[in-house]
Amino acid sequence: MRKVSILRNSKHPSVSKTRVITVTGIGELQVAPNYAELRIEVVTQAMDISEAQNENARLMNQVIQALLEMNIDREDIQTASYNIYPRYDYIEGKQVFRGYEVSNAITVKVVDISQVGRVIDVAVKNGANRISSVEFKLANESNYYHQALQIAFMNAVAKANTLAQTMKLPYYPEPIEITEESEESPPVMFRVASVSTQETYQTPIEQGLITISARLNVKFKY
Repeated sequence: MRKVSILRNSKHPSVSKTRVITVTGIGELQVAPNYAELRIEVVTQAMDISEAQNENARLMNQVIQALLEMNIDREDIQTASYNIYPRYDYIEGKQVFRGYEVSNAITVKVVDISQVGRVIDVAVKNGANRISSVEFKLANESNYYHQALQIAFMNAVAKANTLAQTMKLPYYPEPIEITEESEESPPVMFRVASVSTQETYQTPIEQGLITISARLNVKFKY
């Protein structure tokens, strides 16, 4: 949570003794995302660790090459994690070694939202076997947040005006204190535990809307 206070007291040297109306202004915008971020994984298993690693490297290189051929920039593809785990089963209370699991995850930025489903399908076709998340985001979120701030301020002014008129109170339309309280808007996220390679139709993905919100606590003198 961010808090920024603006206190105007040049004309009101004794703000603490001033009677005030305090209102909370709320501003919200719903905006379509302009890019998506996918987490694509290749998971391989083998009794020999080198075999699991080599097969994982072969498949991931195949996935990356296929994405590059879709005109996704190489700088928009980044390794997110790489892990090697021994696998065990427990049979009648005894630990039985079952080989190794290698997982390699990359994040892929997709600037053409309409291509998200196709990117998933191409990655799966070329060896990816897990899509752990799909996030829709805004590259220019701060611009929309500034608009939400303006809406929040106008909302605060309208509330103060309504209260003053209802209570028949004179008040000054210029605020004497503004406090910004806001939280980062979470991206629209979809999660998929695993991906089946048996389907032949394109994976449907709905982008939804991202809500940008702002809150202002505003004090007016009366």
